[in-house]
Amino acid sequence: MRILFIDIDTLRPDHLGCYGYHRNTSPNIDRIARQGLRFDNCYASDAPCLPSRMAMWTGRFGIHNGAIGHGGTAADPFIQGRDRGFTERIGQTGWMRCLRNLGFRTVTVSPYGERHGAWAWYAAWNEIYNPGKCGMESAEEVSPLAIDWIKRNARSDNWFLHVHFWDPHTPYRAPADFGEPFADAPLPQWLTEDIRRQHWEGCGPHSAREIPGFSDTDGPPPQRYPRQPKVADSMHKVRMMFDGYDTGVLYADHHCGLIFNALADQNVLDDTVIIISSDHGELLGELNCYGDHQTADNITCRIPMIIRWPGLTDRRAGGNCTGLLYHIDIAATMVELLGGQVPANWDGRSFAKELRSGGDGSREFLVVSQAAWSCQRAVRFGNYICIHSYHDGYHGFPDVMLFDVNSDPHEQTDLAAARPDIVARAGDMLSRWHMEMMRTATCNIDPMWTVLREGGPFHTRGHLPAYLKRLRDTGRGRWADLLAAKHPTEC
Repeated sequence: MRILFIDIDTLRPDHLGCYGYHRNTSPNIDRIARQGLRFDNCYASDAPCLPSRMAMWTGRFGIHNGAIGHGGTAADPFIQGRDRGFTERIGQTGWMRCLRNLGFRTVTVSPYGERHGAWAWYAAWNEIYNPGKCGMESAEEVSPLAIDWIKRNARSDNWFLHVHFWDPHTPYRAPADFGEPFADAPLPQWLTEDIRRQHWEGCGPHSAREIPGFSDTDGPPPQRYPRQPKVADSMHKVRMMFDGYDTGVLYADHHCGLIFNALADQNVLDDTVIIISSDHGELLGELNCYGDHQTADNITCRIPMIIRWPGLTDRRAGGNCTGLLYHIDIAATMVELLGGQVPANWDGRSFAKELRSGGDGSREFLVVSQAAWSCQRAVRFGNYICIHSYHDGYHGFPDVMLFDVNSDPHEQTDLAAARPDIVARAGDMLSRWHMEMMRTATCNIDPMWTVLREGGPFHTRGHLPAYLKRLRDTGRGRWADLLAAKHPTEC
C-alpha cells in the first residue's frame, strides 16, 4: 500500500472546482476528486495551523492534547509528568506511530514543525525533509524534494508521503512569471462594494483597513509580494485579494500535478491512495477578516477532504459524503482500513465500516475551537454554526453568534437574537461536549482558560493600546470605546 497525503495550507474547499467554485483553480485536484470521494463537511477540530495539525497527528482534540494556540503555555502539548515513559504519548499513540506499527515508512516534506516550534509533531517520522524557509516556501521549493523522493522510492511498498504546500497562505507568493490567470474572471458575488464599505468602518486585525495585521504598514514590503494587498480601499484591492489567493491555489494545484506525473512515471499512480486536505480554511472578507484564519467559524474550520482509495472508493467515484466529520476521524478511519486498531486515547472515531458500506459516519454535532487570534468555541449542527466568543480578538464580536451556513454561507446575518431556541440547543451541546471532554481528560486544565489567563490570544497580546489609538486616528472611535470597555485590563 502506498499513500500520498497532499496538505495544502490554508485551503478553503469552496475555492476548488470540485466543491463548486466558478473559477478554474484546481484542475489536477478536481481530477482526483472525480476518481475518488469528496467529503463536504469535514472540519478541523482546532484552528488554526499549529493546533489543527497537532490534533490530527495526535488523534486528540486540543482540549485533550493541550496545544490550542500559537504562543504561551497552550502552544505546547500537556506535559505528561510522572507517568511519562521512555517515550512521550505522541510517540506511543500518534498517527505516524500507528502507521509505523503497521509497517509503513513515514515521510514528510514540510517546514511546519520548525515554523511553529511544534517539535512533538516530528514524532515517529522515518524521514523528514525541511525546505528550510519556515513556511515562507513557494511550491517550486517543495515539489522537487517530493519528486526526488518519489523517483528513488515510489516502487517500494508500504510508504506514507506527506507533502505540504503553502501557496494559498498570506503573503500571496505565486511567482510573477505564473501570470495573472484570473484577471478576467468574475469575482465572488457576495463581497459587494456596499459590504466593503461597511467593513472599512469596522475593526479588527486583518480587517479591511489593516489587512497585514494591526495597521496598513505591517508585513513585508509590497515589492516582495506584489500580489498581496495592504488595504481593501477599493474593489480593485478586493480583486487583488481574491486573485492572489486563487492564484496561490492554482499554483499549488499545478505542483500537485507534477507530483502525480512523477508517480505515473514510476507506474504507481493508479494504485496509490491519494488524500488531499488542509489544516484550515481562510476568511476572505467574511467577518471582516481579509486573508487570515482568526475565528472558529464555518469558513475557517471547514476543510477540503478528498480521498481516492483504489478498491474502496471506486464504486463511489466522483461522489460525495455529506456527514459531519472531524479531520481526526479521517486519520482514525485510515488506521482501521489499513488493519490497525485506533488507540484508546484518541478522540477521532473510525467510520471505516460505514465507508465500506456506502455510508458517511456522520456525528450528531461538532465542536470546533480557535485560540490563536480569538478565543472561541463553536457548535456545528444541522444547518447552523453557533459561535461562542470568550475573547473577540479585537473584532468586536458579540459573545454569541449564529449563522445558517446553507442559506448564508458567507456569514452575513447573525441570527442569535432572532433564534434563541437554536442558540439554546447549541449551548446545551457545547455544555455536554465540555463535560465529556473534561471527564475524560488526562489533565484537569482546559487550555482555553490558560490562554485567557495569560492575556488572551497570542497574536493579539499587547497590541490593544496602539490599536485603540489607530482606531481613533482613523475615525473609528466608536470601536475604540467598545474594545476599551470590553478589555479594560488589556488597555
